[in-house]
Amino acid sequence: METAALYHRPDSEMAYLKDQKHFQIRLKTKHDDVVKVELLYGDPYGTKVNEKDEGTWEYQVAEMKRVYATKQHDHWITEVVLPLRRLQYAFHVYGADGQEYLYDDRRIYRYSDVGIEKLSCFRMPYLHECDRIKTPEWVTNTVWYQIFPERFANGDSANDPKNTLEWGSKKPTPENFFGGDLQGIIDHLDYLQELGINGLYLCPIFTAYSNHKYDTIDYFNVDPAFGTKETLKELIDQAHERGMHVMLDAVFNHMGDFSMQWQDVQKYGRDSRFAKWFHIHDFPVSYEETANFEFARNLNYDVFANTPHMPKINTADPQAREYLLNVATYWIEQFDIDAWRLDVANEIDHEFWKDFYERTHALKKDFYVLGEVWHSAQEWVGHKEFDAVMNYSYTEPIIAHFVKKELTAAEMVDMLQEQLMLYRDQTNRVMFNALDTHDTERILTLCHGNKDLEKQTLAFMFTQYGAPCLYYGTEVGMDGGADPDCRKCMVWDQNQQDHEMFNFTQKLVKMRRKYSQLWSKSRLEFKSVDEMSDLIIFKRQDQDMQVNCIFNTGTQPQKYTLGENDQIILQQNVTEDGQIKPDGFCIIRIN
Repeated sequence: METAALYHRPDSEMAYLKDQKHFQIRLKTKHDDVVKVELLYGDPYGTKVNEKDEGTWEYQVAEMKRVYATKQHDHWITEVVLPLRRLQYAFHVYGADGQEYLYDDRRIYRYSDVGIEKLSCFRMPYLHECDRIKTPEWVTNTVWYQIFPERFANGDSANDPKNTLEWGSKKPTPENFFGGDLQGIIDHLDYLQELGINGLYLCPIFTAYSNHKYDTIDYFNVDPAFGTKETLKELIDQAHERGMHVMLDAVFNHMGDFSMQWQDVQKYGRDSRFAKWFHIHDFPVSYEETANFEFARNLNYDVFANTPHMPKINTADPQAREYLLNVATYWIEQFDIDAWRLDVANEIDHEFWKDFYERTHALKKDFYVLGEVWHSAQEWVGHKEFDAVMNYSYTEPIIAHFVKKELTAAEMVDMLQEQLMLYRDQTNRVMFNALDTHDTERILTLCHGNKDLEKQTLAFMFTQYGAPCLYYGTEVGMDGGADPDCRKCMVWDQNQQDHEMFNFTQKLVKMRRKYSQLWSKSRLEFKSVDEMSDLIIFKRQDQDMQVNCIFNTGTQPQKYTLGENDQIILQQNVTEDGQIKPDGFCIIRIN
């Protein structure tokens, strides 16, 4: 056995209180190197009078299950109930070579009865309910719909900015405007309800210079081109009446250079009352322009990326920090929003996010905090900073296999399983899954116009852990390249809409919501991943039901067998004689 491959970390996603009763423990081993793992666990005190007592430790044994297996690692999991809310534990590991080892907090050594008596166990001294990571239950039943407000619908031409173009008349650029606003969203709430959407994610709506509004000027006001606070309140109220939750987007990493604070810094330099709100190296602030408006050289202050128009905020400054925290609570208290999506969240200090989480959840216990993090995010979701992150690390392997064919089916599945093991179960349930957003190419463009492939990829995402999100227009066949082309005007002309795509998406959303508890909470087990045929079979099963999902990502039809009482929930490219053609799938309820 390769003992160096044994890995466990206490008080983390590998050992945590899952709910009020169950404590989950995970162990990672080298693939196919271990045939059995037993968890030895019990009260740290047992029958001892105190911790220094030399008496025998009374322990129980729980057999761990190999839940996920990749080419590199096996992941073993078990859950135990702890009446006294305290625990010590160790692992008895059985190697494929016949060797047995004990793995505790201090060392790994050969198994023996004497060795058990000398264990230096991993410890969880006391499991405090207040320390448990809790995520909002409503998100597990949510299908999100992302709206880029300037491009969704123009509901009020009276607030159109200067030089507003006719809707969809030209290609989108970083500078042009088409008049999309909040009233336009209100006007189409019935449409979104018909689609089945119950979560609205709006890109920034606060006063800003650009069409994307990520260069905030005033965090306490709605951009005049989008409407008024009264319009926003009407939108949120009407959405709530329809059972929809509303998530706003905020940028606390940087401000726009037209903000009052930055203008003051430019005017007064070191003497500005906002000088410490930013990361300024020397005064006066300056930079060297280039032909690219978004790129500058020789900046003497920190910015987002390399754009001189988005100076980075010093969230460690007490006054700047309090200002932003007041922004966070204001829109909850005054407008009853349900969630924040946080732009460039990984570039802000952890202490700020801890305060942010505490302030928002003090107002709404089931508030949802979503951070934009494109990489592993344990440090944010494991310490009550974010409830979840935009799950690009999970959806990118899906695109890499299904769409780009850069990964084999087995390689994709390995990556998905490793991603799931980075987070607690309650976090995986509410991760934000999207195949495309305002920052990426649209999924139909990635699929080179192949709508069967687009549907297959969407269906796969909708059967995974986490809350799925549709980018506006996907449901009517919109395409679009990289930013800014992915920010085209929504197609409202029914003669230009793909109604078959709408019907499919509607069925997909209905399936997700009808079986939401199955998709979000049940066990995910990959039963077969055939690298020769690229046939992927996995099941989702809980105490009440089992669903088998079959996806053919290869180039040849694949045979499947339907049980006599099995029920097809959703399918595509399936023949009457039980053949799943390329770009096809079948989702089956097993009875």
